[in-house]
Amino acid sequence: MSRKINRVKYYLDSKGIKELNDKEICDILRGADEIIMRGGRNLLSKILKGSKEKKILELGLDKNPSYSFYSSISLEDVLAKIDWMIENHYLAIEYDYRLPLIVFTDKGWEIEKDTLSTELIKGFDRMIDSGANYFNMNYLKDKNRALIFNLLEKVELTHNKKYIPILIAWKEIDYKKVKGKINHVINSISQKAT
Repeated sequence: MSRKINRVKYYLDSKGIKELNDKEICDILRGADEIIMRGGRNLLSKILKGSKEKKILELGLDKNPSYSFYSSISLEDVLAKIDWMIENHYLAIEYDYRLPLIVFTDKGWEIEKDTLSTELIKGFDRMIDSGANYFNMNYLKDKNRALIFNLLEKVELTHNKKYIPILIAWKEIDYKKVKGKINHVINSISQKAT
């Protein structure tokens, strides 16, 4: 006979918030990215508030781009905004054994995927602007495949040849399907660039 699991209960209270603007939605999702299936609403609220709590610092969550996004409002109000995100299906709660953890919904992941791919392109730009002639692309190898394909589509749409050296370096280290997509993007940019 199995033991009953006493799940930690949670209650949503968005305090009558009618809507959040696009920037808030993106920043809350970006804050959540680091803790998907690893942390809950309270941890996310502390990241967004900019808490100096030991756990936040030990986990490096103070490096999250959305850290302290809501530094000027109360923790309770930050939690209300997170609850609004859950009520409006950008985030959801799933239990891991007994703990309620934050996860992306499909709707939330689409937005976060776009945000992350834009950040990655900006990273490419920084590498190119640094004048480097070697690009270590290992950090992309095991990233989410949908994110990687979204990133490659964005690079392709730039029609900018400056990305070809990065794509070539990336192609050397990645898996077959990603290599195929990278080859497609290199060919497309080479043909369309002026």
